[in-house]
Amino acid sequence: MSERKVYRPEGIADAFVEATPSVEATPSAGPTPSAGPTPSAGPTPGVEPVETPAPAETRAPTLPTLGVVGWLRWTWRQLTSMRVALLLLMLLAVAAVPGSILPQRGPNPDKVLQYLGEHPTSGRWLDRLGLFDAYTSPWFSAIYLLLFVSLVGCILPRAAQHARNLRGRPPRTPARFTRFPAQASGLTTAAPDDVVAAVAARLRRGRTFRVDVGAEPANTARPAARTIAAERGYLRETGNLLFHVALLGLLVSIALGQLFHYRGQAIVTEGRGFANAVVDYDTFSQGAWFRASELSPFSLTLDSFTSQFASDTVAFAQARDFTAHVTVTGADGSSTERTTIKVNHPLTIDGAKVYLQGNGFAPEVTVKDATGAVAFSGRVPFIPQDTMYTSRGVIKVPDVSEGLDQIGLTGYFLPTAVVDDSGNARSVFPQPENPMLVLQVWTGDLGLDGGVPQNVYKLDTASMTAATDADGQRAQLIVQPGQTVDLPDGLGTITLGAQVPRYVALDLRYDPSLAWVLGFALLALAGLGVSLFTPRRRVWLRAWTVPDAAGPSGGLTRVELAGLARGDDSGLQAEVERALAAAPGLLDEVRHNESAADGGRVRPGHDPGEPGAPGHDPGETTEPDRASAHATNDQEDLR
Repeated sequence: MSERKVYRPEGIADAFVEATPSVEATPSAGPTPSAGPTPSAGPTPGVEPVETPAPAETRAPTLPTLGVVGWLRWTWRQLTSMRVALLLLMLLAVAAVPGSILPQRGPNPDKVLQYLGEHPTSGRWLDRLGLFDAYTSPWFSAIYLLLFVSLVGCILPRAAQHARNLRGRPPRTPARFTRFPAQASGLTTAAPDDVVAAVAARLRRGRTFRVDVGAEPANTARPAARTIAAERGYLRETGNLLFHVALLGLLVSIALGQLFHYRGQAIVTEGRGFANAVVDYDTFSQGAWFRASELSPFSLTLDSFTSQFASDTVAFAQARDFTAHVTVTGADGSSTERTTIKVNHPLTIDGAKVYLQGNGFAPEVTVKDATGAVAFSGRVPFIPQDTMYTSRGVIKVPDVSEGLDQIGLTGYFLPTAVVDDSGNARSVFPQPENPMLVLQVWTGDLGLDGGVPQNVYKLDTASMTAATDADGQRAQLIVQPGQTVDLPDGLGTITLGAQVPRYVALDLRYDPSLAWVLGFALLALAGLGVSLFTPRRRVWLRAWTVPDAAGPSGGLTRVELAGLARGDDSGLQAEVERALAAAPGLLDEVRHNESAADGGRVRPGHDPGEPGAPGHDPGETTEPDRASAHATNDQEDLR
């Protein structure tokens, strides 16, 4: 098969077909035919056919490789971007959810053990993921540190750029004002120098604008002109930076607070107290960098506790006041101070705050075993369950005589007890007007010797048997103050003290970062407010003397102004008009609302200015000049 012959006009190379320079066709003797359709068959007269070279092999474009440094730069830019920072902030919020749903080992180790016992399979996997130590887990720390690095990587270059902008000058006056969203112009009898001086003084008032006065040489369209370039709104970027710095300060303060804080809870009954030592707290947690030797040496004694409840029918049994009267003793033992602790009015001791977290009743109970020996004697806190202070508690009696089963009692303390016809008792008022103790008795193994911590307010009855009465029902004891009641099955006796002491739950917290957290939070709000409500505006002015030959306006001063804002700014046009109104000897004013409505673009045939003025010739091009573009390019955008 013969190769295909194609016609190629002289001097034209088909670059779309050939990958290499083509060989030019050599014309034969005689006239060259004009371009036209190629005949379907036969050679073309006067043109020698040429062979079409085979297409070159097409190669895929080769992309440049980033390399190690390139990948590091790309990773750093991604990490310091707004998108990644917002993602990390969202991840931090999500990562904090398990700490509020699941029990944590730091403050509640017994609840963690209870959860693991109740959910052996899922609990084991949750423990492997570190969800019981959510705030100290590696993944939570990684998110926290990445957010910290992202903020630092954003703030430092932005702060340097903002510092350069503060030292710089406002952008020069653009050659054309026709494309700006806010414009105003007018004629005045004052000289250009006087106009510029008056308007510059108006813009400098209140130190809101940074003003730069200049001059432009004459050109073919107009004589020499005086100019003003003014800019305001640097405080907007300052507020933006302030917000990010405050956010960074919040992260640092919270982190340091978690490292140096400590917190302890203790239940104290009337007439007794505790020392500020780890062993005296019921629960105690501390930061990784805090040492127990740093605890302030003091002791606190609860002298008395008073409570007030409403007795009227409108707000019956509502709490009115809780006051703990305490005595604080210093390290030397000689300095004492009597003071009070109220709800939301903590006691401050050496930087630590002692809060009144709760209160209740702690009846004094004495239990004797079957041999008559005292197996238990002490005050037992009962936890309120409702507004009437129906309180639930547990009495564990492990120290019985040899050979006897351990005893457990569980039930309720009723401050003002009322027993109905069916024998059910309930409390009808929070104050101890008719106190009563209602208990059930269990015998067996309390499980205290297994080495596993137990909740002192719960009784594990897995290895115990409920005591029954003569009818085979669970025995129920009702004990009032000063009474001694026999336990069923000859287990012994129980005695309730004549007085019912009160107890308070105190929560002592020390966190050196609280003041810093509050300060940075207020600083963040202030920076955000400044950033949101400070307008960023630029105003330019040009004033020149209209030539005498220009008509009725000859010899007057033509004043033109334009304004540009970052984003939508409803007050920009008014700002420009106020600047124009400051010009002395103003004869008239022309507002270019048509240009503003068109987004700052001049419509065909619209001449917003004086004939012969620069930038107002209908035949002149309206493409934006470099200064107009520069007016929007350097608007830095902080996260």
